Parts: sequence; C-alpha cells; structure tokens
Amino acid sequence: MSDKRLSTESYKGVRDFYPEDQYIQRYLFEHMANTCELFGYEEYDASILEPAELYRSKTSDEIVNEQTYTFTDRGDREVTLRPEMTPTVARMVAGKYRELALPVRWYSIPNCFRYERTQKGRTREFWQLNADIIGAKGIEADAEVIALSHALMLSLGAQEKDFQICVSDRRILDSICEQADVSSEQKSQVIRLLDRRTKLDNFADKMTELVGSKEKADKLIDLIDRTTSSAYLEELRTKLENMGVRNMVVDTTVTRGFDYYTGMVFEVFDTDPTNRRSMFGGGRYDNLLGLFGAEGVPAVGFAMGDVTARDFLEAHNLLPRYAPATELMLCVVEEDAMAHAERLAQDLRKEDVAVAINISGKRIGDQVRQADKMKIPFVIAVGTKERDSGKYTIKNLASGDEITLPADRISEHLFSALG
Repeated sequence: MSDKRLSTESYKGVRDFYPEDQYIQRYLFEHMANTCELFGYEEYDASILEPAELYRSKTSDEIVNEQTYTFTDRGDREVTLRPEMTPTVARMVAGKYRELALPVRWYSIPNCFRYERTQKGRTREFWQLNADIIGAKGIEADAEVIALSHALMLSLGAQEKDFQICVSDRRILDSICEQADVSSEQKSQVIRLLDRRTKLDNFADKMTELVGSKEKADKLIDLIDRTTSSAYLEELRTKLENMGVRNMVVDTTVTRGFDYYTGMVFEVFDTDPTNRRSMFGGGRYDNLLGLFGAEGVPAVGFAMGDVTARDFLEAHNLLPRYAPATELMLCVVEEDAMAHAERLAQDLRKEDVAVAINISGKRIGDQVRQADKMKIPFVIAVGTKERDSGKYTIKNLASGDEITLPADRISEHLFSALG
C-alpha cells in the first residue's frame, strides 16, 4: 500500500456540503419547491446523462464545445452530463405531448455540470430550479413565469428594492438584425456577443470583426441603443403591475445567450452596488419542441441557480440560522444506563422526537459541551437514578432552564418549547 495520503480537497469547481451548508441548500430547495407548487407547478426529474446531440441541436456552440462534460460510453455513444435542463424538459414533453393535458406547469431542481472558469457565482457543478409552462403561447404565460420568479425572491426574504427584473424581447433583436443586414448565419453569434457586452472593453471592435464592417456594426449598435420598448413589453409591464410586480423594467440590452429563445427574455439583477449582476433569468422558446417532432408547441420558463441565490442571501444578510435536525441528546451518565437510554430514545422517536444518544463514554460535562457545540437545543442526562425514578431533567442549553418530567411528557414539553 502506498504511503502517499489522498488529498482532502474536492474536485475543482465543485462543493462539499457540510451539515450547515446542506441546511442552507435544503432551505433554498424548499422555498423553490413550495413557491412553484403555490403557482400550480408539478415536480418532475430526469437522468443527469443525456445524448450529446441534444445540446448540439439548439443550445449554443460555446456550451457544447467548451463547457460540457462529454465522453464516449462503452457502447460507443457520446454522452453529456447535462449543463442545463431546458432541452431535457422539451424532450420529455415532446415525447408524450399528445397524452399530456397541455399546458403543463412543471418544475425541477436538477444537478447540472459545466466545465467553465470558476469565479464568484460560477461553479462547475450546480443545482438550479427550472420552472416552465409548456403549451401556452399568450402573454399571460410570459407574465406568470416572471411573477413566479418575483414571488420566489420575496419568499427568500428579499424586498422589491433588492432586485430588479429586466425584460426584453428577442423579436426586437430579430428585427434589428434584419434592418442592419445581419445574415442568419451571423445572428446567433451577434446575440451571444451582445449577451457579453457589459463584460467586454472592446465590444465595438468585436462586433465590427463579427459582422464584417464598421458601418454595419455601428448601425446595429445604434439601432439597439435607440430601441427602448415595444407595445408587447408595455402590455407585459401593465399585466405584471396588476399582479403586484412593481420592479420590472424594460431593458432591450438583455438578450440571453442560448440560441433557442424566440420571444420574451428576462434577467433578475441584484441591485446591491457591490454585487450588481444578473442572478438568473429565462424566456420564451417556442421552437425547441419542434426539434423532437412536436411542432407548434410553445414554451416559456426560467432557471434559478443555487450559487447566485446563496450569494444574494449572504450579501443581503438573509441566510437562515443553522438549526440541526436533532432536537434532543441523551447524555449517558453510567455504562449501566446505556440500555435504558436506548429504550427511551426509541420511545421518543415513535413520538417524532429527533433524538441522538451520546455513545462517547466521556464525562457528563463533556457530553453536554458536545451537544452545545453541535447546536442541539436540549439534553437529558440518563443514569441509574433516572432509570429507577422514571423522571428526567430536560435542560435547555440556550437559556439554562431545566424541568423534570416523566417520560410520557417529554415530547409534549419539547414540541411546546420548539414551537
């Protein structure tokens, strides 16, 4: 056996979730799921493995060629760890769209992978909420997914002043590209370049290089900068205001980088000047299901990643305080009392009390300190005295308060104290 020790570091770009980290992750997932279900969405899931051709069809060349984890399996099939969920849900609905009662409202919180440079807000492994309405083409569906994203932010403790929903329309860009004589082959690259505009110092030069002339690039940029809204976007704004969403703004610079978007697109921005960045977004993708033979099935949705969501909560002091699942620790005073502690724990578990038994064999004071370090709120010392009397002293470690009760009243007291 080699004497070389294995590293304790995780793979670059992924995260280990210790209990306090997992507590926050679960908090996020519960709010995502609960908010979606309040809007009538149903949960679905799928395998993390997809045929690579699914993403080559309609995602973007950058993601397929540079950011996917793709390999050839033992059956000589090219397989990809999913970088996003939208192509998967399109595939699933298209496979059964004649059997489904459209429109469907579906959500999922999948694990995704992208091989990209790690930085604040970006990791190589992440989870993201996907919420989609498939089979509805009206402005009502567009408004609903934006209202859902708004409700989710509020459920996490945000106020409207903390974030802004910036909305545009891909049809505006399509019209501008046509006016500027941008070829259909160039349009996808132009849209992806526009999506990176704020991150590039030489944006105008890059656009000139892409479209082939400074005159065409200047015309394109001028048309984009002069276009401020549309009748559809103003109608959408009014509809959202009627739904209680008052922090939507029209921003025609929002493009979203994926090729499959066809209409409304939006991004949710953190308004904190120290973290002024897009957190998540989505839009309408009416042609994606057609790739699977489901012609004319419209769709709209969004995805919210766990990394930027957690960063937002941290920046705005909204992270929940960790509370362990364990409500009570039984500290065993003498070895002879262990069997009794085990029976007591089993009885309390039947009453839905989360109980851990300290099996360290350490002194009682050390056991209590361990419970306190683990943030377990209550302890009971169990020895021969308690076994013989049938009475147990419950100590609240936060307040120091104690109360002595028979076994059949322990759960009632804990539930009352824990609220």
